[in-house]
Amino acid sequence: MFRLVGGQPGNVPPQFAAMVVLPLVAATLMGGLIVFAGLDALVLCLALLACAFVMIDFRIGVVSLIVLMPLSASTLLPHQVGGIIGLNQETLLLLATLVSWLLHARASDGRGGFGTKPLVWLYVVPFVLAGVLGSQHLNDVAPSYLAVQPLVYDSVSYYLLRIVLKPLYLVLFALLVAAAVDRSRRPELFIAPMLVSIWVMCLVTICFTLFSGASLAELASTHARMFLSPLGLHTNEMGRLYAVAYALLLYTCAATKDSGLRLLLIASMGLATLALMLTFSRGAFLAFAVVNGLFLQSRRQVSTLLLGGLLLIVLAVLIPGAVYDRIGYGWGSDINIISAGRVDDIWLPLLRELWHSPIFGTGLSSIAWSEAARTGIIQNAGHAHNAYLNAVLDMGLLGLILLCAYLVHVWKGFRRLSVDPAINPLLRGFYAGAAAGLVSFLVDGFFGSSLTPCIEQVFLWLAIGMMYGQQRALR
Repeated sequence: MFRLVGGQPGNVPPQFAAMVVLPLVAATLMGGLIVFAGLDALVLCLALLACAFVMIDFRIGVVSLIVLMPLSASTLLPHQVGGIIGLNQETLLLLATLVSWLLHARASDGRGGFGTKPLVWLYVVPFVLAGVLGSQHLNDVAPSYLAVQPLVYDSVSYYLLRIVLKPLYLVLFALLVAAAVDRSRRPELFIAPMLVSIWVMCLVTICFTLFSGASLAELASTHARMFLSPLGLHTNEMGRLYAVAYALLLYTCAATKDSGLRLLLIASMGLATLALMLTFSRGAFLAFAVVNGLFLQSRRQVSTLLLGGLLLIVLAVLIPGAVYDRIGYGWGSDINIISAGRVDDIWLPLLRELWHSPIFGTGLSSIAWSEAARTGIIQNAGHAHNAYLNAVLDMGLLGLILLCAYLVHVWKGFRRLSVDPAINPLLRGFYAGAAAGLVSFLVDGFFGSSLTPCIEQVFLWLAIGMMYGQQRALR
């Protein structure tokens, strides 16, 4: 048997140890841990087993992360095992993939995808400094926020872990993707795990909606914004995630000539559109419209415009009336009702906070110790419901300028790769979709989300990682 795998009789080759011995050892440990620690240990053991294979090739870890990262904020996966904060499959896979990459880089030519100056100086450093600044204000947190999230604001260490380190997982994820793309002869294959991830996330929303038994009219009401909260997700967050995923699928589909792949991408687009519709997020509807508008604008052929217009008419006819009710909510009344209370109850009270520190802000999650929160004017709003206002409150005008400069840098990178004849046409379409998805996300940012890392950006960070890896490979 050893001769078949390239070894000598009597000597166990490394391939045998990797493919046979490691799974057997892991299976033994898995059985023992499940007996003593329950089902959480099963997930942990599966992650440990994946980590063993990741050490053989860090790209295995990257593929696993592409599939799992969108689910990391949900309750479908355990956030901790055995009461140990931070011990979960996401952290283990990230660390194992990082270690594996470092070992492979040291053993080879040292190439990788880490550390671009714009990412570090325009994005990561201001974000970390804002986190350090915010940690000095924990004694000023409004009592209502302490009651809702006592762990986050009770200790500096947990605040830094949850508010600073945890979001940076997305940045590390992007850098690992960059390293994997740089070392791959066919980087377009990374679109496959992205498709798996999109299908999983879409089916989560669709199946949860079907099993809930809620009607479309109920989902469209203003009281259903926390409909997905049992899953640990918010409908607006999921809507933005689906809008970016749809942009990637749309442009990639337009770039491929493979009929089978095109059919798969069209099916994926339909699934993403259905999931987006079920969130009844008006911001996501706006992002969806922006993506389609940009796509039609980029295709100036008369036939494409006619076909696109026909498809939009068909879609408009098929859309349920509840969607139109949601889109038209509040129209004909004052702007505060149209904005679901954002203007009077959140934006105007928070605008007064800008004068406290307009240049540098008062730290990440500054809304928790704002005067509006301490006086009870705003009721436990987790963010400003405006990505730009949120950035100024947390990081000041300087931070907003740096974040926007980085996002412009990313958009330019996407655009350059989308027309680069040196790369695969499928990837050119992918990067064009990433540019459109980024624009739609920034437009939607006027009504929610954040310019700093958050879960609805996961597919954008995947594209950013692939962009950096592609650029390095071309050089």
